Amino acid sequence: QVQLVESGGGLVQPGGSLRLSCVASGSIFRFVVMGWYRQAPGKQRELVARITSSGTTNYADSVKGRFTISRDNAKNTVYLQMNSLKPEDTAVYYCNPFPVVPAYWGQGTQVTVSS
Repeated sequence: QVQLVESGGGLVQPGGSLRLSCVASGSIFRFVVMGWYRQAPGKQRELVARITSSGTTNYADSVKGRFTISRDNAKNTVYLQMNSLKPEDTAVYYCNPFPVVPAYWGQGTQVTVSS
């Protein structure tokens, strides 16, 4: 049974930064592509960034240049460093493999960008 636990969200002013963490139980983590996703109120969940087991990254155009995804395979953890945050980044953020495994969705972590 794989569990993914996200943390690090909060309330931040526009232009601020946050670092999200996702800890995965189970050794399968180091062998899969991991992604960060977000869901804003009234919108569909979308892929924000993904990273392969070897560290190759890919970003949505809306966050390119502002967000950085990374992973520590020894700690079964994937991170999302978010800089220059905008109000439109407000959402619940989740981690999950890419492609998604629906059974692995966790509770997510809320990010609110507001003055």
